[in-house]
Amino acid sequence: MPKTRDTSTVQVEGLLLADLQEIAEREHRPIEALVEEAITALIAQRRQGTARPRAMIAYGRSHARYAALYKKLAQ
Repeated sequence: MPKTRDTSTVQVEGLLLADLQEIAEREHRPIEALVEEAITALIAQRRQGTARPRAMIAYGRSHARYAALYKKLAQ
């Protein structure tokens, strides 16, 4: 059974779109294929539970501040 395709419109910052068009031309691929590839990668990353950079920064700060407490709680 063939995959169905839906249409969506998104707004993208101008320089980002220019970079995307450059990549599409260099790779001889349509922009739609690059966008779909990027969305697929984003969804896969989020499903893996990979922590976002801001979350890791907050964790690092918390650990630095409360490391001794965390050790005591772990005992």
